[in-house]
This record gives sequence, structure tokens and C-alpha cells, in this order.
Amino acid sequence: MKKLMYPFLLVLLSAVLAACGADEEGKSAEKDDKAKTAETAETDQQDQQKQMEEMQKKMEEQKLEEDKTVAIVNDQEILGREYNSVLTSSQMMFQQMGQDPTTKEAAEQIKEQTLDSLVGQTLLLQEADKKGYKASDEEVKKQLEETKGQFKDDKEFETAMKQAGLNPDSLEKEIANNIKYTKYIDSEIKPEEVTDAEIQKFYDEYASQGGAEGQEPPKLEEVKPQIKQQLEQQKQQEILVKHVEELKKSAKIDIKV
Repeated sequence: MKKLMYPFLLVLLSAVLAACGADEEGKSAEKDDKAKTAETAETDQQDQQKQMEEMQKKMEEQKLEEDKTVAIVNDQEILGREYNSVLTSSQMMFQQMGQDPTTKEAAEQIKEQTLDSLVGQTLLLQEADKKGYKASDEEVKKQLEETKGQFKDDKEFETAMKQAGLNPDSLEKEIANNIKYTKYIDSEIKPEEVTDAEIQKFYDEYASQGGAEGQEPPKLEEVKPQIKQQLEQQKQQEILVKHVEELKKSAKIDIKV
């Protein structure tokens, strides 16, 4: 089940994951380099750099003009800069799953997911505003610091902001929207309680899979809190998707791309 998250969080999270992935690749490459000559290693690095540059160029070509109207949701415009933000995160996620985001099929899938996510987020924020959910200055400041804390330094954080098409002012606005979004979801989207039977079923399937792979699964008591949290999130997500579909029925949505 796909998760509706606010755009800048997706991009910043993707940047963190990409950095982690790069660290692991770097460790593996270090071992391989010991078995290669310096000349071969340099050639490989140049080839890899060229491939990355070509991939980045193709990904940039999927972006839209920043001021272009992408969609209108209940008279509220969604612009190209917002589209590009979510597009970037989707492209990153595809890459982290080992898929090429620039193929024709992938590009169409990413475009559809991006538009669907933006429309859903806009509808939910509109509902949050109608019901009076707000973000205080203190809440914005706190989440800004927590977001910065995900990065090793200011330079990495600023790079992630740039990838998301944000500056400090627009970032604070996005954080405020995210806080309203989260308050609305937590207050209005109430899933049923997760039962012990559901936890047991999930655990049995997990344990069975681990056994088939020759791994000894942990005891239920050790993973029960994590299983419960995951099932709660799944239930909330299912209700959220249905809620968005209901909002769409009475909304005026005009896709422009």
C-alpha cells in the first residue's frame, strides 16, 4: 500500500537513504579495488560517472517548468515546482529498488503516482484547513531541527533542500503543512485496534518465510511491538486511501499535464 507523505519529507528521506546506500557501495568498492590495478579502477570509475550523468540528465528531462500549472484542485493550483519535488523523490525510490526510472514504462508510472500523490495531499490539506488544524512556530522550529538532524552536516542538508527545490523560507512552509497534515491524519483517520489474532497471523507468516530461508525467527514477544505498529500503519493507510477517494468524488480536479 503506497503511503501519502508530504513531498519534501520524501525527498529528504530519499537523500538520507541514498547517502547510506552510497556508503555501503563505497565499502564494497574498496574491497574490489584491492584486486584491480589503478588503471582499471579509474576506467570503471569514469564509466560509472558517465552512466550516472546520463541517468541524471534523463531524470531532469522528466521535470516540468516550475511555474507551470500541473493541476487545479478545488480552485487551488498545483505548480511544476511541487510536481518536481515529488517526482524527484519517486525517481530516487525507483533507483534504490534497483529500477531505472527513465524507461518509458517507469516514467509513465512515476508521473501517475506523482499526480495522484499531489492531488491527495492537496485535498487532505484543504480538509485540515477547513477543520482548523494549525502549526505553531514552536512546532515548526522543532521539526526543522529534527529534519536537519537526519543529515551529517549542514552541507548535506542544503544539498537535499536544493534537490527538493526548496529554500529556507519555502522549507518552513512545507514543514508547517506537514504538521497540519499529520495532525489531521492522526485525529481524523482512526483505524480499528490491531488484535492479537492479527499479530499472530502476521508473525506466523513471517516466521514461516524465515524458516524457508533457513533462518531462525525471533520469538513473538521480541517483535510484537514492531508488528503491532506496522499493522496499525497499514490499517490507517487503507482508511486514508479510501478517505482520499471519497474526497475526490466531491472535488473539482483538473489535471493539466
